[in-house]
Amino acid sequence: MEILSQLLPFIFLIAIMYFVIIRPQQKEAKNRLEMIQALKKGDRVVTTGGIIATVYKVEEQFLSVKINEETTVKITKEAVARKYEDEA
Repeated sequence: MEILSQLLPFIFLIAIMYFVIIRPQQKEAKNRLEMIQALKKGDRVVTTGGIIATVYKVEEQFLSVKINEETTVKITKEAVARKYEDEA
């Protein structure tokens, strides 16, 4: 009984850490993976480097994106930070 009373604060702390830190990160990672898998030609994205581009071609692990009319770049899907939404 004494051991349980000593371990209870640690168990409580681990439970709080799980619900405050770990679970939200897992949920966000899942949402990001779904977003990346749903990318299609014509979607506008922001890369992790901050470049706004339009998806030109979707491959298994890579995307070809157009930065402007003359420039097409091939990037990994993991380099996409988020979809770009115009703030109109």
